[in-house]
Amino acid sequence: MSNPRDLERLARHVNPGGWAIENERPIATLLGSCVAVCLWDPQLRVGGLNHFMLPKFEKSANKDLDVLLCGNFCMEALMNGMLARGAQKKRLQGKAFGGGNVISSLTGVSIGERNAEFAREWLAREGIQLVASDLMGPWSRKVILDPQTGEAFCKRGQTNQSISEAESRYASTLFIAPKKTDIELF
Repeated sequence: MSNPRDLERLARHVNPGGWAIENERPIATLLGSCVAVCLWDPQLRVGGLNHFMLPKFEKSANKDLDVLLCGNFCMEALMNGMLARGAQKKRLQGKAFGGGNVISSLTGVSIGERNAEFAREWLAREGIQLVASDLMGPWSRKVILDPQTGEAFCKRGQTNQSISEAESRYASTLFIAPKKTDIELF
């Protein structure tokens, strides 16, 4: 069994909207209402982890939102990355974490609950077995994936006021259109 403290020191950290795939180096992330899904191919001993803030990108939503912050794009990116490394979908095992009730006051509906449900539905639709999960509740979480063994470690933390405020500030920036500039992108 791997030592989570040793893994954490060596880990590649994934931020919201990010994903990583590794053969040897551990992968870690911190979650509030966000969800992280780990995929592991036991034959290749390759694992990946993503981190998404919202379940789905809606065309009617802010068009300037980074789509990888949304589960439907972030999950596809992780899956395609795993397949590109030689993983086979039929061998993949899934683990899901997060979805804490941290910023439910933003929309009146728990973003964490919507994220957790999206992760479960996506894995089921893709035929990937969810072998472990720690979803929802009032906790923040630290997640570490050991891609050599497929073990995922999840440590629950107290969701304090500063975590809630930081996540709320970050989430509110996602819905503000960027200021117009004189720069034209092509």
